[in-house]
Amino acid sequence: METNVMMTKVQTVSTAGEVRAQVDKFVAEGYSTDRIYVLAHDKDRTDRVADQTGTEQIGMDEEGMGTAIANIFRSRGDELRAKMRSMGISDTDAERLEEDMDRDRIVVIAWGGKEYDNDDFDPTITYFPYMV
Repeated sequence: METNVMMTKVQTVSTAGEVRAQVDKFVAEGYSTDRIYVLAHDKDRTDRVADQTGTEQIGMDEEGMGTAIANIFRSRGDELRAKMRSMGISDTDAERLEEDMDRDRIVVIAWGGKEYDNDDFDPTITYFPYMV
């Protein structure tokens, strides 16, 4: 069993201010800022929000070299879904979250620390607002 693994939590928000509030909440729950990630459909927005809030972006360390290389050739939507999948988010939930990002939402992920590949996913992830 891996040590220092927490439950992954995913929150969708609309503004950088809401990202900051959510990051503060995740930190208060015991997540380190190096395990809190932000994603937006626009790469520049992701960069700006991550810089403003002191959060991370999902990179090669989290997604693995194969996914990182494949992402060079993917559309932005495919890239975002692949990044979320590497953190344990199921295909179905990654599609829904990517659709939220299409509607200008920002996804904030407090990552539990376990890496996933292929069709593996974490069925215990908590989504806010609740996704059915």
